[in-house]
Amino acid sequence: MSYSYRAYGVGIDSTSEIPGLNPCQHEISGLRLRLETGPEPVWAKRGREFPGRVISHLPECERTADPSFVLTQHSGGQCYQLAYSDGTRFVVNGATDRVWGTFQAPLTHEDLATYFLGPIMGFLLRQRGITCLHASGVELQGQAVAFSGHAGYGKSTTAAALALRGTPVITEDIMPLERSKGQFWATPGYPRVCLWPDAVAKLTGDVEGLPKLTPVWEKRYLPLDGVRAKFVEEKKPLGLIYLFGERSLGENVPRIEELRPRDALLELVQNTYMNWLLDRERRAREFDELSSVVQQVPVRRIVAHGDGEKIGALCDLILEDAGKLLARR
Repeated sequence: MSYSYRAYGVGIDSTSEIPGLNPCQHEISGLRLRLETGPEPVWAKRGREFPGRVISHLPECERTADPSFVLTQHSGGQCYQLAYSDGTRFVVNGATDRVWGTFQAPLTHEDLATYFLGPIMGFLLRQRGITCLHASGVELQGQAVAFSGHAGYGKSTTAAALALRGTPVITEDIMPLERSKGQFWATPGYPRVCLWPDAVAKLTGDVEGLPKLTPVWEKRYLPLDGVRAKFVEEKKPLGLIYLFGERSLGENVPRIEELRPRDALLELVQNTYMNWLLDRERRAREFDELSSVVQQVPVRRIVAHGDGEKIGALCDLILEDAGKLLARR
């Protein structure tokens, strides 16, 4: 049996259901890939038989307890293996249109889907030459507003807080950019916002106020199913970017600061998703593309309050600031 989905502008044919995605009821055009689970297929096994070269090794993250990760390239890019220390493993062919994934107990199919919809899709998009901001995004006045910045700075929490106020969400953590008709467009991700328990407690008043992503992981998610929060299914023109700086306990926070295009570019280059994958040539292309972004799209810095209870004040500030800027565009 085959299941059809769409995420990040890519049509996905899967041999199993993918928790977190809504099945597509219509024909999917454009970029496509096939996800396989179960026994390792012949193409993946043969690809891994060729000599491999480790091109990235990320150690375990103590703050989030994320497992370590090793990316191995086989046969000069004909095949890639993305392996996690918890036993989850993916094999991707060189064309990035076939993926095989597997996991080990006590992990579940939900864990496999969480990896697939996050870093694995991010890897596939970057390998296809698509610039992706490390950002969450919402829709305001028919335009995409991106919240970009390093992990832990509050991108997802801010998107979720706005979503609970009725603002539709476009994407969470990965925002692919498409250049078309003389402007940049934000491509929708998938209908969930992933949140740590402390963020859930601040947003809902209950650490268990939202469902778990997987049975064995503490992280939870806000469903963008139209009940409490909405999801944007169509790409939107990129109208505004907020770059999150470090949180502060000082005075006059939360606040929004103006950024010159040059400063905005230097910060934005550091906040693209999986930018460590890029070689010199691809870095140069991405730099040129982001240079065009900051010339076309206003970029501002957000300094959030270190006290998460102040998220409401930050949302008020964003809605006021974005409302004025987007109305001019």
